[in-house]
This record gives sequence, C-alpha cells and structure tokens, in this order.
Amino acid sequence: MSETPSSTIDPYEFLKIKLNPDGASLTRNYQVPSVPPCPAVDPQAPPEEQQTISKDLPLNPATNTSLRLYLPHPPPPSKIPLLIYFHGGGFVLYHPSTLFFHHSCNSLSAFLPAVIASVDYRLAPENRLPAAYDDAIDAVKWAQEQAQNPAQSDPWLRDYVDFDKTFLMGSSAGGNIVYFAGLRALDLDLSPLNIRGLIMNVPFFSGIQRSNSELRLVNDQTLPLPANDLLWSLSLPEGTDRDHEYCNPTAADAVHGEKIGRLPMCFVNGYGGDPLLDKQKEFVRLLEARGVHVDAHFVEDGFHAVEIFDPEKAKALGENIKGFIHATTSKSTL
Repeated sequence: MSETPSSTIDPYEFLKIKLNPDGASLTRNYQVPSVPPCPAVDPQAPPEEQQTISKDLPLNPATNTSLRLYLPHPPPPSKIPLLIYFHGGGFVLYHPSTLFFHHSCNSLSAFLPAVIASVDYRLAPENRLPAAYDDAIDAVKWAQEQAQNPAQSDPWLRDYVDFDKTFLMGSSAGGNIVYFAGLRALDLDLSPLNIRGLIMNVPFFSGIQRSNSELRLVNDQTLPLPANDLLWSLSLPEGTDRDHEYCNPTAADAVHGEKIGRLPMCFVNGYGGDPLLDKQKEFVRLLEARGVHVDAHFVEDGFHAVEIFDPEKAKALGENIKGFIHATTSKSTL
C-alpha cells in the first residue's frame, strides 16, 4: 500500500492558500473575516458579546508579534487566572482577530472567568517552527514582566490577574505550541509567575506512519489528510519530515525524556471524528508514562475543532476547562 491513501482533495484549494513564486511565502485567501477588539461594551451588541472587553497590545516589535487581551465585563471582585492562549490553523493560518477565535476567547474569558492573552505568533512557511515556540516563550516572559513590575504593567493584568494561577492553552496547532512552550518554560525561573497547567484542545500531532484515525478519515471535511500533510510540510524545519519531534509525540518523548515528567498537570481534549484522535491518545499515554497527571476528555462524536461551530460542544469544553482550573488551583502545593 502507498504511504498516502487515495484522495482527490487539492490541499491548496482546500486551505485557500497559494504558494508565491519565491517558494517561501503564501497568499492566504481567508474565508473567515477578522474583527477588531472591543475595548468598550457596545450596548447594541448581542448580550453574549457584552460580557467581555478586549484590546490589542504589542509583544515583540522585533518579530512584529502582538497579543489580544480579554477581560470579563464587569470585572470580578477578586483576582482571576491568566490564560496565555494560542490559536489553531496548522501553524500556517489565522490570527487572534479571526472571527471564530475572537468569539471563542471572548466567551471563555467571561465563562471561566479569566483574563486571556491570545498570542498573534508568527506563521509558517514565512517563519517555520520553532518560530511559534519562540513567540510563545516571549508571551510567557511578557506575563512574568507584568507580574514583576506592577507599576509599569497593564492595568487589566495588574488589577485583575492572579499570576500564581497562570495556564497555557491552545487549540490544534496552538495545543502543540502549548506542549513545547511548556517544556521550554521548565528551564526558566518565571517567579512570581506560576504555570499551573497546560490546556491542549485537539492538539496537532502526526507522524510518517499513518494512524488508524488518519486512514479512516482521509477525506475528512475539516482536516483531510492531504491538508494535514501540507500544513506540516510548510511548518516543519526545512529538510525534516513528520517524524520530527515537533510533529511526532514519540520522537518528542525520545528527545525530551525525563524532562516531560516535570510538566505541570495537563488537560487534553479530543473528538472521535478527528483524524488526529489516535495521535492525541498516544500523546496522553506518553505523558502518563512519564508520570504527568493528565485530565483527558475524549468523546465518541464531534470532529476537529467542533467547538468553534457547535455551541453545546463549546459549553462542554468550557465546563471541563473550568473544572481543570479549579482542580489545579485548589490543590495543596505541599
């Protein structure tokens, strides 16, 4: 059998991207609009959009990265957790301003409640991995600086964030970013910031050998195998393949070894109709084998990133994340 099962899908057309003549950049024909932040409540907006305010902040001028910050409205009386969030899109697409990621962070910030800093990290292939991981660590260090210098920090963080309750969260490619940023963060003294947990929704992993779920869902409507392969070919370091540590959890386990066991508690969410399901389950097993406490949620129905489109799935995910945050922040540190 050939490595790639039969599929008639053109991944460039499916993803609405075109490789430019330079061979190193893309033209992205986004079908989903971008939206501005909402620094003040719009009384004409639907009630669910009046629960949070948001604004954009620069992160690293040298790399042209930024953050979109979300604050529940009205702010809660006591300080709340900080979630540093990384959006999905296969490392290649989208931004925090993309409509569905903006709405998702808007709703989650109000529901938990938490301040969310959604990171506009650099995209591939213009900036291949590990650029997104570098940007993630920039965001973590930015949060630490906010915690260290209240007089110079942003008032939303200074007045409302409990930096002892910080989490890294991401969906799809963002979930992958959370894992590798979490590993890097182990080597840093982040005091007084305390990363209590890693929240990974439908994390993006693969490998040279096809998993059963990839084969079963080769023509999946959300993430067909040709699109999956193209995203990895555009984002992995030049000259590498899908068995690189950034893509294959088994390779990452071999590279990082015992260090993985030092990770904080991990939350992993997945769906039965996701081609990535088997790799996500493999990832959970590897974490648990290293001694990491994992709060795993896999349901039989649903598809990759279904919570973006299905309010009930979004609600269930939000409730599970809320439970995870409560469990990790209420546990004794003795």
